[in-house]
Amino acid sequence: MNIHQKTVKKKMSKRLMATASAIILMISLVISACSDAAKQDILPAAFGDYGSDFALKLATTYPQRYSFSFQEKQAGEMIRDELAGMGYEVETQSFSVEGSASANYIVHINGEGFMQRETDEKYVPVRKTVVIGAHYDTPQPAYFELPEGETTPLYNGIQNNASGVAALMTFAEQAANYNFAYDVVLVFFGASSSNYAGSNYFLSSLDQEAFLSLEAMYCVESIYAGDKLYASSGRNSLEPGQKYDRRRKLYEAYDVVYDNMLNSKNGVDLLYNMSGAYVDVNGDNQVDIYREVTLTPSDHLHFDEKNVPIVFIESFDYNFSVVDQMKETKNLNLQRTGGFVRGTIQDSSSLLIEEIGKDQLKSRINNVAFILLESVNKGSHNCIPTSQYEKGERLDPIHEVAVARDPRATTKPT
Repeated sequence: MNIHQKTVKKKMSKRLMATASAIILMISLVISACSDAAKQDILPAAFGDYGSDFALKLATTYPQRYSFSFQEKQAGEMIRDELAGMGYEVETQSFSVEGSASANYIVHINGEGFMQRETDEKYVPVRKTVVIGAHYDTPQPAYFELPEGETTPLYNGIQNNASGVAALMTFAEQAANYNFAYDVVLVFFGASSSNYAGSNYFLSSLDQEAFLSLEAMYCVESIYAGDKLYASSGRNSLEPGQKYDRRRKLYEAYDVVYDNMLNSKNGVDLLYNMSGAYVDVNGDNQVDIYREVTLTPSDHLHFDEKNVPIVFIESFDYNFSVVDQMKETKNLNLQRTGGFVRGTIQDSSSLLIEEIGKDQLKSRINNVAFILLESVNKGSHNCIPTSQYEKGERLDPIHEVAVARDPRATTKPT
C-alpha cells in the first residue's frame, strides 16, 4: 500500500468515525426526546376508557334500576360479575325493607396493617379500615311539564349514580398497583332511594370490632354532570372540638389533587363548599357556617350519624350565597329542571353527552378513582405501614413545647 492509499484510508476512516458519531448523537437525541415525551405523556389518572364505558353500559342496559326493582337486581349482578372477572371474591349481602328485596355487593381488599405510635419508643400493631361506597340504583325521575313539542330525554341515571359506581369499579381495577396498609371495603349499595337502606343495613351488620376499626367512609355520587367537583366532610365535624380530626381525610383528598397537580395536568380540581352561608346544617337548632360540609343527602348519612369521618365527593355548584339558589349546573341548556340533573328527566346519557361531552364523564371518573386510590395510600395519622416499620422507618419524634409562665403573674399555678 503506497502513501497515497494510506492517506485516503485514514481520511475514509475519520469520515466513518465522524459519521458514526453523528448517528450515535442523533440516536441519543431521539431516545432522549422520546423519553421526555414519554414522561410528559404519563399523566396521573391515565386509566383509559374503562370507567366511562362501564358507566354507559350500566346506565343504558338497566335504565330503570329503581330500588327493589328487577332491573336493580340485574344491575347489581352485572357489577358482581364484573368484579369477579377482575379476580375479586364478591360478597352478596341481601336485605329487605317491608318485604321488598335488594342487595349490597361487597369487596374486601386486605391491607398490610399499621404500626401505631404510642410513645416515641413504643409502637403497636393495628388494623384500620376505610369504606368506599356508591349506590347502583337510580331514583325514579320527578315529573316535569315540558313545552309542547319537546320530547322527554331517555332517562337512565348516568349522573345518579352510574358515574359514581364507575369510579369505584376503576378503583377496583387499579387497586392491584397499590400496596395499601388500610383494609379497604368497597360497597355497592342497593336501595339508596329508600332512605339509604343499603348503607344502613351494611353499617348495622358490622360487629363492634369491625366498626371500631373504621377510620373513614368515602361516598361517591353524581360526579359527571355538575359544573364542578366537590368534596365535603360529614355534619359530625361540626361538633365542637372535632372539626380537624373528622375532616383530616377530607384535607388529605385535597392534598392528593394539589400534590399531583390534577388541575394543571388534567383540568380537574376538587373544591370546598366555601359559600359561607349561615344555616342549621346538622339540625341542632344552632346556626352553622355552611363551609366544607353539604346538605346533600346520600349513603354517607348513616355513617355520619355514627360519627365516622366522611369524605363525600359529588359534582355540584356551591358558588351561591343563599342555599336555596344552589344547583348542579348553570349550563343554560340544562335549566328546564332548574339546573338539577340527578333525580330529573335530564339524567340521560344521550342528553348529557350531547351537552357536556363524553370526555368529562371519562375525566371525572378516572380522576375521582385516582383521588380515592391516593387518599387511601396516604395511610393513617400517627401510624406507619407495617412494611416500612420493619425496614426501620419511624415517625418524627414528638416535641412537647413548654409554656413559659409570665413572671409578672401574681397567682400561683395550680
